[in-house]
Amino acid sequence: MQLITVKIDKPETTNFIFGQTHFIKSVEDIHEALVNTVPGIQFGLAFCEASGKCLVRWSGTDTAMIELAQKNAQAIAAGHSFIIFLGDDFYPLNVLNTVKMVPEVCRIFCATANPTEVILAETDQGRAILGVVDGFCANGIESEEDILWRKNLLRQIGYKL
Repeated sequence: MQLITVKIDKPETTNFIFGQTHFIKSVEDIHEALVNTVPGIQFGLAFCEASGKCLVRWSGTDTAMIELAQKNAQAIAAGHSFIIFLGDDFYPLNVLNTVKMVPEVCRIFCATANPTEVILAETDQGRAILGVVDGFCANGIESEEDILWRKNLLRQIGYKL
């Protein structure tokens, strides 16, 4: 067995959701869930098939996001993993619970725009996802000033009253 990491290759501000599912039907079901939750959503989805032809299956509404999803899924190449890249001005917060509720979805590893590395174990059979490195290490505890900044930010971007 060998441990490897795969860096998610994407533009700095692009958000994505990375998870694991269990059935080829997931591609269509996740697609339908996204477009029914946020009409007009721009995204690309790719799924690593774990048996049969073992292809990267894909769908989406935005060519650039589809290409990102395909490229990153192929690099990860772990059976039954999926990755969704969201277009500009679309965020995991708006679709994450919907994705989690798709019956085939087993788990979500991360939903982020941060630099991310996927930690994999590779055996003779295939690859397993051990976890992700999402962003950077914490540098300290927030101060009262930091708390005020956080609360103001959430109100400025419309997530709190």
